This record gives sequence, C-alpha cells and structure tokens, in this order.
Amino acid sequence: MFNLKSVRPTKARTATVVLAGAACAALMAGSAQAIVNGSDSTQRYQSMVSIPVSGVDDPTFKGVCGGTLVASNWVLTAAHCVDPTLVTLDGTVRVGSEHKTSGGTVRAIKKTVSHPGYKNGDGTGPNRDDLALIKLNRPVSETPIRIADKAGKPGTPTRLLGFGTIDDAPDPDKWVFPERLQELDTRRGAVSECAPGYADSKRLCTISQTPKAMACNGDSGGPQLQRNRKGRWELIGVTTGPGAPGVRCSDGPGLYTNATAYSSWVHKTMKRHG
Repeated sequence: MFNLKSVRPTKARTATVVLAGAACAALMAGSAQAIVNGSDSTQRYQSMVSIPVSGVDDPTFKGVCGGTLVASNWVLTAAHCVDPTLVTLDGTVRVGSEHKTSGGTVRAIKKTVSHPGYKNGDGTGPNRDDLALIKLNRPVSETPIRIADKAGKPGTPTRLLGFGTIDDAPDPDKWVFPERLQELDTRRGAVSECAPGYADSKRLCTISQTPKAMACNGDSGGPQLQRNRKGRWELIGVTTGPGAPGVRCSDGPGLYTNATAYSSWVHKTMKRHG
C-alpha cells in the first residue's frame, strides 16, 4: 500500500488502499500520462478489465482498479480492490477496452471471492495473499488470458497495464486518471531489489525499464504479463502495492502477487462457484 498523506485524511486512506496497486505505477505517457511514465496502449488487450470503485470513508471519491479476464465470466483482481472495509464496488466492470469509460463489454458483478489468507498491510508492509475473483453475471465474448505455468526468472521482460493515475502527487486532488489504457515495459526483479520481507515466491519484485516509471494509485489489481515461447502474452502477476515502504510510485520498485503460485486456487474457486 502507499502511505499517502492528504489534507483530507479519509480520502487519502481510501486512495492509499484501494487505488494503490503495484508500486505506484502511475505512468506518464506523452500527452496522455498514466501508469507513471508509461505510454498509450499499443495493442488491444482483450483480457484487460477496469473496475470502478468508490471510497468507503469518502463516497464522493471515485476511483478505479484493474483486473484480468481469466475465464469467460471470471475476473482476477487484488483482494484489496474488493475489500468492503476499504471500497464500494459500483457493481459493474468493463472488459476488453482501451478506454476506461467506453467500449468493450460491460457486465454486472454477481459475486466476489477473496483469497482466505488475504491480509491488508495497512502501509506497514506488503499485502498478504492479495487476490480475489469477480464472477460476472454473464459470460463475455472477449478472449481470457492464460495464467502462465511459472513466472520467468529475474530479468525476464514483462509488461504492466492500467488506468491508474499518471501523477503520484501525495495529494489525491492532484491525481490524474487517464481515459486511455497505459502500458509499461518492465522486468522481473530479484527478491533483493525490493525491500526485505516484500518479495518472495508469492510476491514478484518488478523493476521498470523506463526511468521514473511504475504502477500507481488506480492500477491495483491490474496485470503483469510475460510472453510465452510462441510470443503470446500470459499472466504472471497482479498489482498489489509498492516494493518498498515510503517510496513514491515513480521511484519504484513495484510488487505483484504471483498469479502462477495461486493458479490452483483460482481454478478450484471458479469451479466451486460455478
């Protein structure tokens, strides 16, 4: 989580926990900045999902989380993005669009299932088992993405996607959420490149290949992708928060829940809940 401060503490708390996916990957892209220092998406990602949320402490605060379509009627996201003590879901998601509020397919949320071990770090450490599944009321025609068998070794090229803020200012009033999907090329980092106790076999340390760039508030729950041997994108990570305490998003590193380590839980949960 990001330990952001604001003159309006309730708003800051909500934003910190809800919109804080990954290591503050609010990338700025040319004219349309988002994931800090990212760029406009270069292709259509049919599995990309935007999830509108509102703050529990301040319902006027409208934010967004990311997600990934992993089956025709299931979306994988971060557990803190559906945590009722932190956010209120607006009840729908948008699948497969390069734009946050138009295009793609809109579906209602039927139910959410968080990992039973989920624990929010509350800004003092990394989130634990930060994964959740969202069941849609009806299937979509967009193509789900496959969860990789395993994440590549440190140094493997990866890519982040998100609609998060392009400005990692401490004051939420200065956050700017792009309409256009942003992407950022990154690499899998070594455990030692994140703060002690942050990265491990279940949480991937992520390093930007662009200076002063990383995921940020609003990118939570979004995907980290790697290419398989055939050059196709596969899912390896889910944006969970920063890879070190007290850093701005743009300073990195980022931290991603290792989706490959939870593949069994994902598939068993989808089967159990139909």
